[in-house]
Amino acid sequence: MPRMLDVSEDVRAEIGDEEADRLLAGDNAPGSYDCTSCRTPGDSDQERTSTVLFVGEETAVLAFAHASCIPSQVVKVAEEQLQGAVRSIAATDAADELSAAHPEQAVLGVTSGLVLIEGELHPALVVEPTAPVARPGSDGLSDEFLPLLIEQGFQPIADVNQRPGTLPGWSVLVAMGQLHSVLQPGTGGSGQAAWWQAHQPLQVTEGWRAAANKSHTVLVFAAPVGSIGQQPREDLLRDALEKAAVNGRLVAAAMPLAGT
Repeated sequence: MPRMLDVSEDVRAEIGDEEADRLLAGDNAPGSYDCTSCRTPGDSDQERTSTVLFVGEETAVLAFAHASCIPSQVVKVAEEQLQGAVRSIAATDAADELSAAHPEQAVLGVTSGLVLIEGELHPALVVEPTAPVARPGSDGLSDEFLPLLIEQGFQPIADVNQRPGTLPGWSVLVAMGQLHSVLQPGTGGSGQAAWWQAHQPLQVTEGWRAAANKSHTVLVFAAPVGSIGQQPREDLLRDALEKAAVNGRLVAAAMPLAGT
């Protein structure tokens, strides 16, 4: 049975068509693996599996993850962070060592939903990393995700019923009903750069799109890993946001809508 692997165009461009085709044919890919995102076992013979390529200046390590956790993608890391990882022969072991030693290489998960504030439905995005986020150059022992965002202008939220202020220079890009990216100010005043970008554009609901087109604004909430989780319904998402706010684990900002 062919393995159920996803190889993104970015990963294919890095590893080459020949290696990508070998992976898709079932060669050079493990049947079982430890997901580089959630750290639990996976089986590429039984479930959709993403190829994740960690790339340094001179070294690259191919890892695997549940497709339900993160999409196939290329993750840029510092070369020194890969040196310890590549001592392992198996790519999955190398990725395991990399992720365990360097939790700052988290992937941002983004969920869309509608949030009721003062009787009005607002389009919202909820951002939660897959692992703790360390400050560049730190020892990596503490989660600095919220402090880093607060330094960027995000506001701590104690009550989800209060609309956050607008964050200058940031915007949310939606085109043809699909979410493409969250944009932040570029360095040196050079326009905007992607803070988060979807590997493949994410479909949003008609209700979400209509609310965004009406207000021309999207509320972006962010919380540390483990605060929100994957909620199947918007009422459960709201409950998780409120709990994170009460516990001091939620920041937010309003951003202009770019696109339609």
